[in-house]
Amino acid sequence: MTPPHRLDDLAGRVALVTGGSSGLGFAAAQALARRGAHVVIASRGGEKLEAARARLAEHAAPGAKIAALPVDVRDLASLEALVAATEQSAGPVDVLVANGGGPPAKPAAEVTEEDWQNVLPLVFLFIPRLCRLVLPGMRARRWGRIVAINSVSARQPIPNLAMSNALRPAVLGYLKTLSNEVAGEGVTVNAVLPGYTLTERQTELAAAACARTGKTAEEIYRSWVGDTAAGRMADPQEIGEVIGFLCSPAASYLTGQAVTVDGGYVKGLM
Repeated sequence: MTPPHRLDDLAGRVALVTGGSSGLGFAAAQALARRGAHVVIASRGGEKLEAARARLAEHAAPGAKIAALPVDVRDLASLEALVAATEQSAGPVDVLVANGGGPPAKPAAEVTEEDWQNVLPLVFLFIPRLCRLVLPGMRARRWGRIVAINSVSARQPIPNLAMSNALRPAVLGYLKTLSNEVAGEGVTVNAVLPGYTLTERQTELAAAACARTGKTAEEIYRSWVGDTAAGRMADPQEIGEVIGFLCSPAASYLTGQAVTVDGGYVKGLM
């Protein structure tokens, strides 16, 4: 019988997590660090990033190294510098968790040309760009894990999130295509689709909904909770643990999937 995988089953692996200073990115980094990975978190930098690195180091598995690097995921040169710095400081990237920002809330009829230009690199383009940078090494070593943090809006459009509803499915199309190309070389490619989760992003969306509807934040949160079968919002760590599993050896036969972690928000069968 094959022995069960240990909690430190990523010991010695190098994991790069963008958007890793808070929210779902930080939760993913925690899950990877607990599994023994050397984790590099990246965000726009500053005191927030350094504080996240220190917090992450406190809960990492013995021997796991934690580093933090600045990045602007909207900029190709910044992404190239990030991957090069990661390889120089920690080693070749074995695990990529691609996490970017969310677009502002807007109805479809109000989205401008400027909006598309600003949001496309933030929500979509940074993912294929990062994949292109880390994939050659993964394929050469015949082992790799790529997980993109996406949104349930890829499966079920959310009112007034027109740009997210349009671009999140595009991410899945790219990842599904890529997964079929590299699965035979030991590289898995998946996405996680979180539902309503207690993060700073959710606070921003609640504020936008308040301004649009005149409702209070409490009323907005109550409506969101009412849309989930679980009757509550997710804790970021609940999403992080799913990502940790997808990056582990235990998930070696799971690829090309979009795993919805939403407490039952999405009502469709597919």
